[in-house]
This record gives sequence, structure tokens and C-alpha cells, in this order.
Amino acid sequence: MPEDAAFCAECGYSLRPFERAHGMVGVLPETFAGALAYFLLPAIAFLLIEPYNKNRFVRFHAFQCIGAWIAAVIVAALLRIISVVFVFIPMVGQLAGWLIALFASLALFILWIVLVVKALQGETFKLPWIGDFAEMQAGKM
Repeated sequence: MPEDAAFCAECGYSLRPFERAHGMVGVLPETFAGALAYFLLPAIAFLLIEPYNKNRFVRFHAFQCIGAWIAAVIVAALLRIISVVFVFIPMVGQLAGWLIALFASLALFILWIVLVVKALQGETFKLPWIGDFAEMQAGKM
């Protein structure tokens, strides 16, 4: 296995040492600011206000929050289109639309809880695609 490998080729375990967030940024602990960034308005504020916009951990979570909100809006729009199509199926169509919307909402809520908890633990838990974008944006200063 190459020395610069990030993950084990067999099991996928990360080979790089994991750095946890610690310390303070502004008046908030870094982990609390990262978790607070998963609420949309604080995420936008953290990207605009110093010293939060200089902290890589907070910037990562703020950008990931904004990306997750955009993805949630897209998913909601697609579910709305699907539920309109399901209305034309007699008897079970409307029920199927409601159930799909319910499960999608529950999945998004659970994902949000996981992201907040991971930020409180000081971890940078990356979502597919969105996390890569957030990591790239957080590295830019």
C-alpha cells in the first residue's frame, strides 16, 4: 500500500490521523459553532462575520449546510412532481405520494440530526458530493 494512501484498499478505513475541532472561535466553542452552522441563518452569518469566516471547521459546516438545504429543496420539488403523477392512480396513488414524502422528510431530518451531532463531536462528516464541495470551499480563503 502506498505511503500517501488516504484509505485502506481492502476495507476502506481511513489511514490519515483524524483531527478533531477544539478551542474557541469568536465567543463560541468551535464545535458549537460548527453545529450551529447547520441552521440556515447562522450558516450564512458565519460565512459573512469574522472570525467565523476564517475558521476552516466552521466554514466547512456552513457550506455543507447550504449545500444540504439546496439538495433538500431539489428533492422536495421532485417529490412534489412525483406526487402529482401519483394522484392519477386511483385509490393508492395519493397514499403512496404521502408515504414517500413522509419517509423522505424523516430521512432528511435524521440526516440533519446526524450532521449536528457529528459537528458537536468535532468531526467533519462529509456528505457525498456536497461534502467535497464544502471541503473545497472551506479550504479557500
